[in-house]
Amino acid sequence: MLKHFACIFAFWLTTLSVSAQPKAYHGDGADDVLRFVPVASVFALKACGVESSSSWKRLVVNTAASIAISSGTTWGLKHLVSEERPDGTDEKSFPSGHSTFAFAGAHQLYKEYGRQSAWIPVAGYAVATAVGIDRVCRNRHHWYDVAAGAAIGVLGTELGYWIGDKITGERSRYSVAVGPQTLSINIVF
Repeated sequence: MLKHFACIFAFWLTTLSVSAQPKAYHGDGADDVLRFVPVASVFALKACGVESSSSWKRLVVNTAASIAISSGTTWGLKHLVSEERPDGTDEKSFPSGHSTFAFAGAHQLYKEYGRQSAWIPVAGYAVATAVGIDRVCRNRHHWYDVAAGAAIGVLGTELGYWIGDKITGERSRYSVAVGPQTLSINIVF
């Protein structure tokens, strides 16, 4: 019972903080919250006791690396490529950051739970696809912005897992320790 309450509370807290953000532009809706659902689901399923491919430490490190790589690449491209949005609000259309984040989370669902059930990653990719479709339908992105964002999300997750596994892998020369006020990374030579 307590596990279920903790899962529901964690999901509610995630969606509350996302939905409370101010809207500086028009045209956004459900996709603002839905983009976080796949990655939140990875942690919610783990917290509810569903068997994943990673320990908590590996999951946190791989998620952080994946999101940092994916989001950083998208942010950099948005500032390098001046592509006007279909609705004309700004020149930060390429690539879609919503799609990047959604597909990074969906691919993480695949990597963590794909062996346990094929339906978990299918649900993640369905949500990510819905985010991409919504971005195009709302005239926030062109289809190729969404496709590029999806590719960056998937490839960023692959690279994030590779880097995370170098840090937390069994044969790794690195170890990660997290304390109440510290984060330490040790390298054994």
